[in-house]
Amino acid sequence: MEPLGQYPDPTHVVAHLSDPHLLADRLQYGAVDTAAHLERALERLARLPVPPQALVFTGDLADEGEPEAYRRLREIVEPVAADLGAEVVWVMGNHDDRAAYARELHGASDAGEARPQDRVHDVAGLRIVSLDTSVPGWHHGEVGDDQLAWLTDVLADPAPHGTLLALHHPPIPVPMLRLAELIELHDQHRLAEVVAGSDVRAILGGHFHFTSWSTFAGVPVSVTSATCYTSELSPVDRMVAGVDSHQSFTMLHLYEDRVVHSVVPATDGIEVSARGTELLEAFLALTPEERFDLVSRKDSPLNLPPID
Repeated sequence: MEPLGQYPDPTHVVAHLSDPHLLADRLQYGAVDTAAHLERALERLARLPVPPQALVFTGDLADEGEPEAYRRLREIVEPVAADLGAEVVWVMGNHDDRAAYARELHGASDAGEARPQDRVHDVAGLRIVSLDTSVPGWHHGEVGDDQLAWLTDVLADPAPHGTLLALHHPPIPVPMLRLAELIELHDQHRLAEVVAGSDVRAILGGHFHFTSWSTFAGVPVSVTSATCYTSELSPVDRMVAGVDSHQSFTMLHLYEDRVVHSVVPATDGIEVSARGTELLEAFLALTPEERFDLVSRKDSPLNLPPID
């Protein structure tokens, strides 16, 4: 459908998912079917009216870093991406195993398994940088000297449509989950020095298992929730808790001068009102003035309650 308002279509559409925590052959905590949850999220993603050009997964792809879990991840994600015509961008998380990640998702040789898994993707002029903030054996995040130098070189030349920086540990405060402060990204000021003044338009992260936003070095930061389980932000008699509900992902629509972030629940809700697609052809045949009248006027046929 052509734009109906004041803005043109976005130049790029990106789907941001995180923390699928896939396991090779069992349920997470004996209760959470992480594969089924991811499949359900992708089913909803595939129904969106404008398909994404990239699917960005910001880490914790495999709960225990099992090679079989990465193969299962590809079996679930890649057919959907192919149908959408979207590129898949993987990002390392603290639960991921660097060697298995490199071999199973990127076909890396032994020589490339131990190093940080940093990569650059070009999606129709939009640069997406996958930055590995994982620390083997630990849950907090770090970006090493060599990585900062590499990222500086990457950002030295602006991309035609700017850059999205994707990393697992988002560089923002965590006031809603204070324990997460102990596993945040360390030395964030060093990364800020590289990002400030560059063409980075947004920073994408996961790790916290709930949706959050902030800014970092003048750049918007979007933290998407998990597809496996989410953090309970209002627990009762618990220091920390996870719940098998509230999963979601985030859609990014990039315009020349802004980025719009929209949270999409990963499960279907109960429908309480609707208008069927059988009305769409007649709607599109109307003039712009008639469309405006039909949708905006309170007593138009579209806005009156349906007759039983």
